[in-house]
Amino acid sequence: MKYIVILGDGWADYPDKNGNTPLSLANKPAIDNLAKVSRLGLCKTVPDGMKPGSDVANMSVMGFDPHVYYTGRSPLEAASMGIELGDSDVTFRCNLVTLDGDGDYESLKMKDYSAGEISSKEAAALIKELTEKIQLPSGCELKAGVSYRHCFVHRNALERGAILTPPHDISNRPIKDYLPKGAFGEEILSFMKQSREILSKSEINKKRIAAGKNPANSCWLWGEGTKPSFGSFEELHGLKGAVISAVDLVKGIGKLAGMDVIDIEGACGTIDNNFAGKAKAALDAIKKCDYVYIHMEAPDECGHHGDLEGKIKSIELIDSLVVKPIFEEMTKRGEPFRLLITPDHPTPVSIMTHVSDPVPFMIYDSTLKENGQSSYDEKTCEKAGCFVPSGKDLFKLFTE
Repeated sequence: MKYIVILGDGWADYPDKNGNTPLSLANKPAIDNLAKVSRLGLCKTVPDGMKPGSDVANMSVMGFDPHVYYTGRSPLEAASMGIELGDSDVTFRCNLVTLDGDGDYESLKMKDYSAGEISSKEAAALIKELTEKIQLPSGCELKAGVSYRHCFVHRNALERGAILTPPHDISNRPIKDYLPKGAFGEEILSFMKQSREILSKSEINKKRIAAGKNPANSCWLWGEGTKPSFGSFEELHGLKGAVISAVDLVKGIGKLAGMDVIDIEGACGTIDNNFAGKAKAALDAIKKCDYVYIHMEAPDECGHHGDLEGKIKSIELIDSLVVKPIFEEMTKRGEPFRLLITPDHPTPVSIMTHVSDPVPFMIYDSTLKENGQSSYDEKTCEKAGCFVPSGKDLFKLFTE
């Protein structure tokens, strides 16, 4: 049996006044046809007491119990970036963001947590400029990542437990109530303030403003974590696995778990992603692997931006460019396979952030013909009456 997970990050949502969600509004014939002969249900991917981040939720869907393996978000990204961590090191995600307003730092507003989805090339140049001009706290390093996502490392940290807020949780809000507090909080805030002074004067940002783009005019630290200790995916589950993703978070989980991490040209975390390239890579990878995890960030990004049309479009692209060709080719090959189609968590466009509500899932098995539902969305998955209490249990349901 071959196992392929097609994960639309954050594509679950809340119903509007007419009871519709992006999933129910999207034209997704490939997914809906599969729903008629698949097992549908709801799964609680985020354990009680844990924040509904993509880190916890993706880890959960991959069959890793977050209570056992989770040590923070940023260490997962650091692993993907090739950053070696010691037992006493602490890492933080460093977003390049757009802050709006005049006056002191505390009076500003979070205009854009992604600085207009800044390109990796521009971002790397800005991070380089910062490292040359800023006075980092003792023992600290700043490493460039992908697009707006970067890593701040504090070596041999004496303090841990800073109180930090993800910038995508406070879109269009004043930042004054969400500034760093707790251990190392003063140093983090000082770094963020210095970063704004330097980045606001950068020629790169002046060009972005002239082009009508949001400037990356500040760093924002969050997602504190420490060195993780992962077991091997193959040893834990008895399956040789591969991961296909554009984001360091998911690639880092794969790397730490000893899975094949496959890079795709043109892959990114937006609607401009190379969806077809991911499908082709998955079909190639499943020839030598037992399990392939295809992660697509676009619906989540649209949810964070409150972009309903973009979220619907991203679902439709995944349906036509990923689900359809994978199903057709795997059927043509004639070997038994299963597809798990699910989000990791909901990212409702109405509130533009993650929530921990159960997610709608669908499992197709080429060797069975289930009595499914007419379509795949939140309502039909709830109607199916199958509730799975954890991502770990969903993994078992999918692979056993």
